[in-house]
Amino acid sequence: MFLNLGSKIITTFNKFLFIILFLFISILSIEEVYADEYADIRTQLTLCFACHGQNGASIQPNFPILAGQELYYLYVQLKDFKSGYRASEIMGPISKSMEKEQMKKLAKYFSEQKWSNIGFKPVPKRAKLGETGTSAGQCVQCHLGGYEGNSRIPRLAGQHPEYLKNTMMDFKNKIRNNSPAKSSLLESYSEDEIAAMAEYMAGK
Repeated sequence: MFLNLGSKIITTFNKFLFIILFLFISILSIEEVYADEYADIRTQLTLCFACHGQNGASIQPNFPILAGQELYYLYVQLKDFKSGYRASEIMGPISKSMEKEQMKKLAKYFSEQKWSNIGFKPVPKRAKLGETGTSAGQCVQCHLGGYEGNSRIPRLAGQHPEYLKNTMMDFKNKIRNNSPAKSSLLESYSEDEIAAMAEYMAGK
């Protein structure tokens, strides 16, 4: 009788411990969800990582580094993709499904990440040609002396040179139209000069 009673007490105690443990784990899980400011955009972030690399640290030269880029600039670009003001076969459809708050959160997330150092070193002769081109265009007036950008002005320093060249060529050829001043500025530059400018800024 006493053995049966003891077994029942132990069984009840074990059930009680299990319930306490379950509740503890559940509370921790809930706290983790609430602690994750970006829980509601994890699906979009995973989609971004596919092209732009983990946390936006792109290793593919034709996809820009987003990690550490300027917050407001990122947000405006998403808005422009959504409206079609900045055309993109990839980003257009993706951004159309996003709400304003999601775009803000995505921009904030990537702006908080550490900039990825690609370690690009331009050939000195090319760097000199690129420096001459950027000086003539007075690029530092907007992008600042270190080409690190500020608020709505993007960081160019350390960005993939291939991406920088392609973007500037898109401005030159009026394929990208969400900054008319850039198109006017780059219109007079040759493709080789633009490539040298991209290499120079990528090596900063």
